[in-house]
Amino acid sequence: MTGDGATPQHHRGELVHREQFSPNQNERKLPISMLVVHYTELESQAVSIERLCDPEAQVSAHYIISREGEVVRLVPEAKRAWHAGKSLWRGVTDVNSASIGIELDHPGHALGYGPFPDAQIDALLPLIAAIVKDYDIPRANVVAHSDIAPARKIDPGELFPWERLAELGLCLGTPKIALGDPFDNDGAFYLALERYGYDITDGRKAVEAFQRRWRPRQIDGEIDGEIRAILFQLLLDRDAGRTR
Repeated sequence: MTGDGATPQHHRGELVHREQFSPNQNERKLPISMLVVHYTELESQAVSIERLCDPEAQVSAHYIISREGEVVRLVPEAKRAWHAGKSLWRGVTDVNSASIGIELDHPGHALGYGPFPDAQIDALLPLIAAIVKDYDIPRANVVAHSDIAPARKIDPGELFPWERLAELGLCLGTPKIALGDPFDNDGAFYLALERYGYDITDGRKAVEAFQRRWRPRQIDGEIDGEIRAILFQLLLDRDAGRTR
């Protein structure tokens, strides 16, 4: 073990450009099984790092990536960063203990939402690849902040390039529909959505989060045949062992 609590292979070598450790961290209570992608929704990387390192803010992440592709480590991977807040994914309520959190420097929906710069995504991809390999994180557990906290969060939003990650085997891509729409009422859909992993306490927000991730071209919170079919296929693929 090294002084910061990370094993040598988790220093990431050339993938991390510098370190600026946040005091906002503590001990994990669960093994790492997830990776959560966020955006900062602040004016700049400098402002974001200042907030993520502010003890009074009570927030942090393991990494932040600038729009130019600079990767800054804020919390050692062995430690629990405070990025998820109140959240749930596949029955896990202490997502902070079970996850690595990566913040992307981005203005977000509040300050002018737009595409993520190529340089930023080019830096993100190898970092995710290294993390999921080291911890054997299932593709289904590489998720958005909106997936784990649908009632509160919408980041990284509908323009995040999930399909590019999926092409590299780093997350699940939108499935190819084979059997159509099996749910004959909204209640059945909500139960299936909960079974897949979402918190359905706020049903409409949960539907929006699902759409944002799996059908980003139309996010309206309405349950329709297309998203019912997508969810059914995701569950079929998972039960068949095709979506680890």
